[in-house]
Amino acid sequence: MAEFYRLRNQAKHYDWGSPCLIPDLLGIPRDGRPYAELWMGSHPGSPSQVDLPEGAVGLGEFIGGPLPYLFKLLAAEKPLSIQAHPNLEQAREGFDRENREGLAQDAPNRNYRDSNHKPEIVCALTPFVGMCGFRSPAEITRLFGGFFWDDTSSILRKGFAPLLKALEAPTAESALRNFLAALFDTPPDLRDALTEFILSQRRANEREGCEWALMRDFAKQYPGDPAVVAPLYLNVFRLQPGEAVFLQAGVLHAYIQGFAVELMANSDNVLRGGLTAKHVDVPELMKVLDFAPMDPQIMKPGPGTSSFTYPASCGEFSLTVMCDLAELALDGPSICMVTDGEVSIEGQTLRRGESIFVPAAGPGAKPLALHGSYVLHVASTGKPA
Repeated sequence: MAEFYRLRNQAKHYDWGSPCLIPDLLGIPRDGRPYAELWMGSHPGSPSQVDLPEGAVGLGEFIGGPLPYLFKLLAAEKPLSIQAHPNLEQAREGFDRENREGLAQDAPNRNYRDSNHKPEIVCALTPFVGMCGFRSPAEITRLFGGFFWDDTSSILRKGFAPLLKALEAPTAESALRNFLAALFDTPPDLRDALTEFILSQRRANEREGCEWALMRDFAKQYPGDPAVVAPLYLNVFRLQPGEAVFLQAGVLHAYIQGFAVELMANSDNVLRGGLTAKHVDVPELMKVLDFAPMDPQIMKPGPGTSSFTYPASCGEFSLTVMCDLAELALDGPSICMVTDGEVSIEGQTLRRGESIFVPAAGPGAKPLALHGSYVLHVASTGKPA
């Protein structure tokens, strides 16, 4: 019989988190604090604890090394920063460079806290809103045309000219690179006028839909940040429960609102691009970004599917959702969380919000026997697609 071990996981109380979503899933009292994330894995910043008869031990210590992935619950009540993550080569070079420069591991201006890349997948537990990937230059030009109404101020008309001119470059990649550079280079008076104009509009929803509603929310929270217009140059996506999006390294993105499971390579490397009070290193961000236009591909199980693995071109992890199966057979070391219902595993009851670690199956190991009505999200090692 395969073995499994109950986990105790640590929450992160970032200010963008929800005070209720994670506590309600875990069945613990709300205490007024924002619960942004729950980490499941061996990451040294917040390792899961394995409950053993002789006491609790960190998961990394228990298995004798790190897992290649980090599994999370993510509960966003306010938008996370716009960001991208480096590929493996960029991460190694940047980490070595910042080490040579003597930057402390916890320095606020450090971009590379390790030498790993960070592809990731987000799978919705509730309706979930995010942005990812650049729109085409033609679509950005069309959306920016919404600013040029009769009451648009002259400072905006003049200020937008370099952005729109940049979008005329001969290739999409060069157009988007030039556009983003021009946006970051906007002077303070234009940034202030941009915020004021967005907040002054009352007919925006009728003209361009959700993009304008998002921009108003961003402008209220981050006045003076040119990235408040991100919904005009990034694709806005909406996930229903069970739907997921995979993000490769270099894709500019932001999660805006909702509850999801998130699975990523085990890394802390983040290059931010706006909607944040944290460090923004524009030259470094521009080095790691993929400027090819990208439409987010939404993945979801088919009707009546009892087990579905979300396609992800990444060797570090694989995400599977299971519903009411009688057996659980896993190849690599896995973390399983009950996200709905209740399941009995080899006679031990696991309730909503509880999680286990299942070591890699040895030769001849039998699947775990399951009983109950449940939804299980399983993080495991993966294979490139």
